[in-house]
Amino acid sequence: MQLVETDGGFDLILAGRAMLRQRSDAPCLYVGRGAPRVEMYHGHFDIEDNVEERVGLRYAALTRVSDGSARIALSIAPALPPLVTLTLSGGAQDARIHIDAIDPTLNRLWLRVVADKGEHVWGGGEQLSYFDMRGRRFPLWTSEPGVGRDKSTLLTFQSDQKGKAGGDYYKTNYPQPTYLSSRRYALHIDTTAYSAFDFRQEGWHELEIWAAPATIELWARDAFTDLVTALSDRFGRQPPLPDWVLKGAIIGLKDGATSFDRLEKYAASGAALSGLWCEDWVGLRITSFGSRLFWDWKWNATRYPDLDTKIKELHDRGIRFLGYVNPYLCVDGSFFPEAEAAGYLAKKLESDETYTVDFGEFDCGVVDFTNPAAAAWFAERVIGQNMLDFGLSGWMADFGEYLPTDVRLHDGTPGMLAHNAWPVLWAEVNARAVESRGRTGEALFFMRAGYSGVQRHCPLLWAGDQSVDFSRHDGIGTVITAALSSGLLGNAYHHSDIGGYTSLFGNVRTPELIMRWSEMAAFTAVMRGHEGNRPRENVQIDEDEQVLAHFARMTRLYAHMAPYLRALSDEAVATGLPVQRPLFLHFPDDPATYALQESYLYGADLLVAPVIQPGVDRWSTYLPAGTDWVEVWTGNLHVGGRAVTVDAPLGKPPLFYRQGSAWTELFTGIAAVI
Repeated sequence: MQLVETDGGFDLILAGRAMLRQRSDAPCLYVGRGAPRVEMYHGHFDIEDNVEERVGLRYAALTRVSDGSARIALSIAPALPPLVTLTLSGGAQDARIHIDAIDPTLNRLWLRVVADKGEHVWGGGEQLSYFDMRGRRFPLWTSEPGVGRDKSTLLTFQSDQKGKAGGDYYKTNYPQPTYLSSRRYALHIDTTAYSAFDFRQEGWHELEIWAAPATIELWARDAFTDLVTALSDRFGRQPPLPDWVLKGAIIGLKDGATSFDRLEKYAASGAALSGLWCEDWVGLRITSFGSRLFWDWKWNATRYPDLDTKIKELHDRGIRFLGYVNPYLCVDGSFFPEAEAAGYLAKKLESDETYTVDFGEFDCGVVDFTNPAAAAWFAERVIGQNMLDFGLSGWMADFGEYLPTDVRLHDGTPGMLAHNAWPVLWAEVNARAVESRGRTGEALFFMRAGYSGVQRHCPLLWAGDQSVDFSRHDGIGTVITAALSSGLLGNAYHHSDIGGYTSLFGNVRTPELIMRWSEMAAFTAVMRGHEGNRPRENVQIDEDEQVLAHFARMTRLYAHMAPYLRALSDEAVATGLPVQRPLFLHFPDDPATYALQESYLYGADLLVAPVIQPGVDRWSTYLPAGTDWVEVWTGNLHVGGRAVTVDAPLGKPPLFYRQGSAWTELFTGIAAVI
């Protein structure tokens, strides 16, 4: 790290990369005051900021310290006292900038980071619409992503009109104020406050933070892979994938006791099976949105008679049983009065009355995880006793993004600062429960919500509730973008609902969609189905013989790839590298790979280009320069550094492996599995 004083300012340089440039006529830091307006409706947030003041800090006074750090006092004018101090520390490749507001009423910061023309940036948590974030602004606030997520479509318009649920390109369950740059550095804002990345300017990136102080962390590396490892070191590593998961697909059914009979149809089809996931193990509640669960986290013996016996029978066959839980308790359930009596639920701001949230025709209490006793109670009483001890091997740990901003929490954290942190607390509760039973790396829970640090607790992400279609901003293709963006930030394992989830306003999934989604899912960390929010209105895998046969072949392909996936999992444990990787991660000298988001590397040696449009049987994709590529289905050799168009009938998604790969025998065996 170098701090170079200039006439009227300074330059901060990290490993030869200009990071900050301060001049009296072009300050790098602006401060101010703002008052937000926040409205939440079923997990969708309408947020506006009334910026009362914004001023540039044009004058800098530097003080160097003997340990190599520096302190910079920033003010509006030379004769005025400083408003902010920057404390800079670090080494040759890493740096920290701690920002302190001397005036405690300052609650807005805008920091400008040097940018280059043609630069690319990635990250921002789990982004769904745009992998390369350059040219757009991204607010970072965990929320429902919305339905359709494209204001020009009828589906988004209808969703906005009915329930303010249309969403937009930047909305995500899992934001994170971290990005990587094609200039080969990474930046993280260490804050839980509402923040935003603005990548629309040619000469700088502007970071907006609704709080002070904050800390900016920087890493510079020559290799993108080393940057990913550095971020994984910072945020935490996931344990290895459980061995049982690699045996095949997790079948998602929510059909009560009938689910076991339907599972047998999957088995008879020749599908490779690893688990049965029944989110309705707790019972159902029927709403206008569709079939919802009864949010009281224990076995519903009426809907699933003899479930305890069934779980053991499945286990003896090598099939695990998975369930569902989330961090809220319905007011008409048994756990709500227990938690309320113990003081474990969040309160209203102005009274000791329990805060309840409307989740769409039913209300729930919010378990206050800032209260250590409440977190311990949920981990032991709910997850430990009622789930792990009962026999569950995993579950969907849903939600986490609904914390209202007007709640009173046990530790006094304001809602605006607690909201983004909530998914991480929720992940920690689940991880502690698993650890308490000695089952870390063996029991598997998966989450959609996240924020900085969720990596060290959550063993598996899923991409949330996609629409049951091929749409650009909310369909099948968005899960590739989600895996790539989150994977760069240390989330090694990612997967999605095969066939999508959200079916509204006559939008229903087709057999083609399920088959194409199955082809993609075979080359992800976990292969799992879902019946969706309206099961009876949408085609299910086991209801169509062609779809079932196709799905069974894809599950066998997933199982065939298990040795490779195990090696990728071991690599993730050692280095933090994700299973699904952007092409530039291993081809950094090919800039044509920097903006690609419709294909990915499965590990370092296999390129997957899923068909994500309907009605096509040929598909084009780019093959990175620097190696030749072998097409799996034909054995044809393709020169890297150009786009190719290949046949892509159902059952044969475009797959290419590096010529000379150590895994050539496994890859050439794919065709025999199909």
